[in-house]
Amino acid sequence: MRNISLLLALLCCLLPPALADTIGSRRAEAEVMPDGTLAVSTRFLTKLTPSLSEALEQGVVLGFRLEFELTKPRATSYYLSLREWFDPHAQLAFKLSYQPLTGRYRVTIGSLSNYYPTLREALSALGAIQGWRVLNPGTLDPKRPGQVAGQVRLLLDIGDLPKPFQMNALGSDDWSLDSGWIKLDVKDAG
Repeated sequence: MRNISLLLALLCCLLPPALADTIGSRRAEAEVMPDGTLAVSTRFLTKLTPSLSEALEQGVVLGFRLEFELTKPRATSYYLSLREWFDPHAQLAFKLSYQPLTGRYRVTIGSLSNYYPTLREALSALGAIQGWRVLNPGTLDPKRPGQVAGQVRLLLDIGDLPKPFQMNALGSDDWSLDSGWIKLDVKDAG
């Protein structure tokens, strides 16, 4: 009996965790621009777990990463993967925080911040970007947009949390938010 319970426990550890539908894609598009760059536009529907909502209300800043990866043309994507050592080809950092004195939420991208009266509005701003240039000029052939493919994802950056929360986040589904890779719908700019 003891061996069976040990075997069941081991099998439960090996199964992939069931991810709650906490980040979903509402828009994932890209355009090949005349200068050979790719302009990415995304929008996500994000829902925080109860643990993350509580931490946010207590003043913990939640960091999110929007990542882009080129998958086609294969030679270019392979070169970029080697150059970046298998990291995403481009990424943006978003920070979500709560301001208790004003009762507002702040979303920061780099040095730009916007304030929102509700958590719902702030969450809709996470990962929302329009015309983000993700590649250097001349990387792609603007005359062949049909041969370009890429993917994006939005995820909670656990490494951006304060150290005590990082320990809580390890192995916890409550602290794991990830949209998974979403294929971009690539259009011609012309």
